[in-house]
Amino acid sequence: MKPYEPGPLAEARTEQAADGRWTLVFIRDFPHPPPRVWRALTAPGELGEWAPYTADRDLAALGPATLTMIDGDQNADIAVEVTEVDPERTLTYSWGTDILRWNVAAIAMGSRLTLHHTVSDPSWIPQVAAGWHICLDVAEHLLSGNPVGPIRGNEARAYGWESLRDAYALKLDHPSTEES
Repeated sequence: MKPYEPGPLAEARTEQAADGRWTLVFIRDFPHPPPRVWRALTAPGELGEWAPYTADRDLAALGPATLTMIDGDQNADIAVEVTEVDPERTLTYSWGTDILRWNVAAIAMGSRLTLHHTVSDPSWIPQVAAGWHICLDVAEHLLSGNPVGPIRGNEARAYGWESLRDAYALKLDHPSTEES
């Protein structure tokens, strides 16, 4: 196994959107400046080291892109549309039927990353939170110069994904679609 164990639960909450969908608001502080965190969010080579997908282009430009979801030997391309870019501050794109909005803000210790991940079915919120928890832990390793490599898909189960899912279900008061 990779040298990784999940950190404590992140600051997180849910919000219901006007259209009836639900948004996970997931907040993570990094001891790195906003330009460094931004690069991890947008540069294909960096995304491939921590995210559940790779990108066919830099996401710091508006327009269509392809994200390739990776789960072991299985790959699935998803057409996305980058709809908002405010360099080193805000990145918004579709991801299937979901919407991801990343905000990066300078704080005294580095950067605060706030992810707004909007889903149609609120029962997916705990799974989404557990997945981003692991991904952003892995991103922190990458940003700190101690990469552990991506932990994606079913591989995440070996790193506490189910426990994280259950803990976020309790924290966020959203039952999960999967049984423990």
